Amino acid sequence: MKLSKIIFSLFSFFAAQSAIAQKDPLSTEVWAPEPKIISPGKNAGEPPADAIILFNGSNASAWKHNNGDEAKWIVSDNIMTVKPGSSSIITKQKFGDCQLHIEWRTPAEVKGTGQERGNSGIYLMGRYEVQVLDSYNNSTYRNGQAGSIYKQHIPLVNVCRPPGEWQSYDIIFTAPRFSENGRVIEPARFTVLQNGVLIQNNVTVWGTTDHIGSPVYTKHETKESLLLQDHGNPVSYRNIWIREL
Repeated sequence: MKLSKIIFSLFSFFAAQSAIAQKDPLSTEVWAPEPKIISPGKNAGEPPADAIILFNGSNASAWKHNNGDEAKWIVSDNIMTVKPGSSSIITKQKFGDCQLHIEWRTPAEVKGTGQERGNSGIYLMGRYEVQVLDSYNNSTYRNGQAGSIYKQHIPLVNVCRPPGEWQSYDIIFTAPRFSENGRVIEPARFTVLQNGVLIQNNVTVWGTTDHIGSPVYTKHETKESLLLQDHGNPVSYRNIWIREL
């Protein structure tokens, strides 16, 4: 039998087997491995069973300043508030790919305009910022308003609540991957929901979110600290938890 006839016969056989399999629902059922069972929070925003609690309202023990000092931000009434001039704080534990829930509030008493009004920031890996800002009836550059990936991606919509009201971010972050020589194999990505509304849809990060200059990547560790920014405004935070992915 010629080789071409053998190949045709084999092709016909496998095609017939495939057609038979498509009529059998068992052929597309996958039973293992079984996903791990995790108890969800009882209410929206409550941490699931596998979450790491970064702030539960009682103290700031999960945080420190860059110089190693314990966090000097103000903790009161289950809230942690920026102490202007004390500097930013970072988590003692380091993270890479993660799901982060964090609630924030800008001051009820409005002071300043633009970037000087209720400014703070949430930096994944200490480098990639989701902007915190009072963007309720407050005009500024669009890639610097609340919910922006700072200086890179404008939020899809503005869903900010008035100053003094609590807001939430749910952030899915994929850390960048680097080769041994520092080349970017896979850039970082963000998906962000603000107050339950999608505002960043799996956007690609072009590098560090710097205030001045174009973004660039510099190779870093696979896990780094989360940073909350002291920008000189008494922005408050509560109910902070994270899941490693």
